[in-house]
Amino acid sequence: MRLLRSTDMALRVLMRLAVAGESESPTTREVAADMGVPYTHAAKIVAELQHRGLLAARRGRGGGLSLTETGRGASIGGIVRAFEGEGDVADCTGGDTPCPLNSDCRLRGALRRAQEAFYATLDPFTVADMVKSPTGPLLLGLPSVRTAS
Repeated sequence: MRLLRSTDMALRVLMRLAVAGESESPTTREVAADMGVPYTHAAKIVAELQHRGLLAARRGRGGGLSLTETGRGASIGGIVRAFEGEGDVADCTGGDTPCPLNSDCRLRGALRRAQEAFYATLDPFTVADMVKSPTGPLLLGLPSVRTAS
């Protein structure tokens, strides 16, 4: 199974904000640069994370992004589910040639159970868990993060 790029970016943005100091509120542009992602993509992800209550965004002078308490305690499995959607791992019904086994396929059910097991494995972990050592110190070592502190 492979995560969508938007899911990966959302997790990285949340982790970056989780290590931000109390006085630091990086902008979307700064977070995009820190994570090595295009600003336009980061802006879409930030908007979705804000809509879900996982981060707060303030505009203007002194503005920036900060992780909410909800975001800090958010389940990684829940975030991945939200960004990946409820779709099947395999596209059994789409395209020009849908699978002829679609109505009674055992593989689709097995893949769905495997997908849920993947999410369930991630459920106990929170954003705060993901930035414990050694990851948090590594994030703090990024050049733009060091100079912002």
